[in-house]
Amino acid sequence: MRLGLTALLCFFSVVLQCDCAPPTCYSRSLSLSKEIMTLLDKIHNSYRTKACAEVLPVIHIDVHNACITNKLRDFLYVVLNHPSQSCREKPRMVLLKGKTQNLFTIITRICYRDLVFFTDDCEAIDTGRSSPNLAEDRLQLLQEDR
Repeated sequence: MRLGLTALLCFFSVVLQCDCAPPTCYSRSLSLSKEIMTLLDKIHNSYRTKACAEVLPVIHIDVHNACITNKLRDFLYVVLNHPSQSCREKPRMVLLKGKTQNLFTIITRICYRDLVFFTDDCEAIDTGRSSPNLAEDRLQLLQEDR
């Protein structure tokens, strides 16, 4: 009786701890973008990789932004063609390269038409601040003028 109860308790504790559903394109791209941003923060703050981070362009990854494919492609080009060979071989830079390539592949090939872009504010990717969308206000003003 106790052995069966213990086995059942262990089974349910394992089932509750694991993810039951496979990651979707959206959830994988969202988690990968967060991982890249965390890794970039570590690269910018670590004394070993600060010199390498000076070459990298500023990027704030938002998978809901339609400009992400172009900006991510440009960022990936800089990471792949870093001017310093020693920086290209550092473990964090290699990890950044791999994660960025994976995210770019997911967005452009695997989930090509599955992702929904809510904005096309390219400046928000560079600065991290999204400007308000004034298109709706303009539409309302045009309708009021008629």
